[in-house]
Amino acid sequence: MRAWPPDGGVTVVGAGLAGSEAALVLSAAGIPVELVEMRPSVSSPAHRSAWFAELVCSNSLGSGELSSGKGLLKAELGVLGSNLLFLARRARVPAGKALAVDREIFGRMVTGAVRSRANIRVTEAEARSIPDSPLVIIACGPLPSDGLSDSIRSFLGDAGYYFYDAISPIVDASTIDMKIAFAADRYGAGDGDYLNLPMTREQYGVFLSALLSARTVPLREFENEKYFESCMPLETMAHRGPETLLYGPLRPVGLKDPRTGKIPHAVVQLRRENAAGTMLNLVGFQTKLTYPEQERVFSLIPGLARAKYLRHGSVHRNGFLDAPRHLHPWLESRVRKGLFFAGQITGVEGYVESIAAGFVAAIAVIARAEGREPSAFPEASMTGALLRHITAPRKGGFQPMNANFGLLPDPLPVRKRERKEKQASAALSAIADFRKNFFKFNPLCVT
Repeated sequence: MRAWPPDGGVTVVGAGLAGSEAALVLSAAGIPVELVEMRPSVSSPAHRSAWFAELVCSNSLGSGELSSGKGLLKAELGVLGSNLLFLARRARVPAGKALAVDREIFGRMVTGAVRSRANIRVTEAEARSIPDSPLVIIACGPLPSDGLSDSIRSFLGDAGYYFYDAISPIVDASTIDMKIAFAADRYGAGDGDYLNLPMTREQYGVFLSALLSARTVPLREFENEKYFESCMPLETMAHRGPETLLYGPLRPVGLKDPRTGKIPHAVVQLRRENAAGTMLNLVGFQTKLTYPEQERVFSLIPGLARAKYLRHGSVHRNGFLDAPRHLHPWLESRVRKGLFFAGQITGVEGYVESIAAGFVAAIAVIARAEGREPSAFPEASMTGALLRHITAPRKGGFQPMNANFGLLPDPLPVRKRERKEKQASAALSAIADFRKNFFKFNPLCVT
């Protein structure tokens, strides 16, 4: 019996958003695909159906406006020829400026599109280990089965695989009140790498009261409220006692305010998330507060009253790689040529981001199949900027990231209100050029 896929074919593990997109793009390029999907015989705790590309949380793929990160990413996927974006627009339901879909219609459409392709064979079985095929895409989502999870962890080695997202919010640096902030490292060490927002005893009390009474996102059925100390939600720490945060992320020791010469009662630290310093991470502020509550409560911190959020905080059970250590920007393993990862397991956060990761991995696999070296997507594009960010070597821990304008190069000189317009224009132009120069087939194979 002839093995499948035949020589030159690709094994894709997982028929979620990333895996389905990757399989369809590979199929359009004429490459045989074995798509291994464990459902319906085995299901993850998050899934409710056997449809491919099931949306397990919200049914919204985010804003469609070019002034939003997700909107620009969708526009780029449209230029590239994304199959799932095309189907999502066909399954659209009214949602204002957002792209929301009927989950069942969307799932049926994706499943039908994949199963109708003659060169895609769907294998309904649990992949309990990384396949040894020459070309493989692991697109198992953030909740792989125990067997596959163990195989991935063994392949990556110690500390190469995380089981909880512990994400701190990221704010636009230009929206911070710099009259309140001061740059300093603890005890004067370093070069002032942190931006510090000092709080008086009274200000801390108001903030703490609001934090303790704020609404949180309810746990999913399969999540137990058991967190590692290193990824403890901010509000959980606060419930341990009124001074807990003062010995944790708001610890003021060693941070003297140069304007007063005194150490504040509490200090919120912000750290650069990118080299340009346009994105600032609220250090230690991982949280299960709802997004509106994050903006309300954190606005009580001096200096953040008008802060604009590029990414909100969260804490939930997810498996994801330490991508900066293990992946190239085209999502190929740094140590095993031909092994690719795609979707949320890479550390991208969100539906559209997962689709984009599946598309990128497929394009890179096609290059390998044709004997060429894969190319990173252009840094000026949202797609390229996002994947360069999650795979860029860095000091400290890695956190998943969503599409946002803080990832893009800052066009200079340009007035602030025109910045996003210029960035979006440059991104779409870069994507169009990349498609023209780096792949000669039409990835869109659905109708």
